[in-house]
Amino acid sequence: MKLKNILIVVKDIEKSRQFYHALFGLDRVLDNDGNMILTEGLVLQEEKIWKEFLGKEIIPESNSCELYFEEQDIEGFIEKLERLYPSIQYVNRLTTHSWGQKVIRFYDLDGNLIEVGTPM
Repeated sequence: MKLKNILIVVKDIEKSRQFYHALFGLDRVLDNDGNMILTEGLVLQEEKIWKEFLGKEIIPESNSCELYFEEQDIEGFIEKLERLYPSIQYVNRLTTHSWGQKVIRFYDLDGNLIEVGTPM
């Protein structure tokens, strides 16, 4: 068995596709009417479909998991983030851990937690 994808719930699939393409370079692999697979195995699913499957409400900013990306030029990434999405909601701005890794955490457009860190 192997893990194939990670699925996150989004309100506007096209806005989310643009967000993940602009910031992380992820491209559309498959668009299946409310389910969109991006490169690197990220799947976007429209909130209304997910609600139908689960029969439960979606809880943005639940902080129960995060998408983790690595970026060598983290300062350049932050400049791009602030230029493209100036109203992005941060969990923490650029921080350096005791082991030397620099990280930033913020929410995507739908409250999914993202961490970007320098490679370890």
